[in-house]
Order: sequence, then C-alpha cells, then structure tokens
Amino acid sequence: QLQLVESGGGLVQPGGSLRLSCAASGVSLDYYSIGWFRQAPGKEREGVSCDGDGATYYVDAVKGRFTISRDNARNTLYLQMNSLKPEDTAVYYCAASPWVQTMCRPRDFGSWGQGTQVTVSS
Repeated sequence: QLQLVESGGGLVQPGGSLRLSCAASGVSLDYYSIGWFRQAPGKEREGVSCDGDGATYYVDAVKGRFTISRDNARNTLYLQMNSLKPEDTAVYYCAASPWVQTMCRPRDFGSWGQGTQVTVSS
C-alpha cells in the first residue's frame, strides 16, 4: 500500500522559498505518476505540477518559479517553490497514480498525502 506524507510547509515572506517534501512508503514512486496539488480557502483543488513517463506539467501561475523533482534513492517527491507570492497560500498535497497521466487533475489521482500548509505573508 502506497502511503504519502508531506512536510516542509510553513510561513514565508513574499519572494521567499520553500521546499516541500513528500515521503513515500510501501511502493516505489518509480511505478507512479506523481503530482502536487493545492487548495486555497474558498477555491477548488488545482493541479500545481505533475510528472509521469516523460511529461511534466506546471500550472501557468507557477511556471518558472516551482520545480517538481524526485529523489529515487529516498523514494521522495519534492516541490521547490521560489519567488513565492501571497496568492500561493494554500494547503499543498502530494498525490500519486498508478496510471500514466497526461493531465494534472485531482480526480485522476487516488493516493494522497495529508497536506501541508503554505502561507506567504509579510
């Protein structure tokens, strides 16, 4: 059984950086498409970045600022977040799917972490 646990969230000033981690256990992430999603108060959950089988997606709002990556040795997924803006404030979730995903839609991902809060504020 795949389990995912996010960490690395917190309070950061605009323009700052955070690196979110998603530790996987039970199954190697090599077998999965993976993604980062976020949900701000009053908004729908949206795909931030997804990666699988050679295709990488970033939502327009984070292009050039966020980078998704994997550390296969540690079976961990990362989201490097630079030049953070107040509108990035949300609960961030990592997720995985055993099927190749060509889109980054929450409904296509079945395994989820518990979420980690990111707050960007002065």
